[in-house]
Amino acid sequence: MLAAGVRRFATSALRRSHYEDGPGKNLPFSVDNKWRLLAVMCGFFGSGFIAPFVIVRHQLLKK
Repeated sequence: MLAAGVRRFATSALRRSHYEDGPGKNLPFSVDNKWRLLAVMCGFFGSGFIAPFVIVRHQLLKK
């Protein structure tokens, strides 16, 4: 009796928790346009890479 109730709850909970399936649907950004994705990724990783160099240059030029 208890097992049947647990099984019924598990299947109904699964049915209510549906979300979009497929690759790229669970990402916080769009992967549909590859050129926009390239620009966004270059900006994101490029800003993290260049930041230390800009900070060091600023410190060296500071009087």
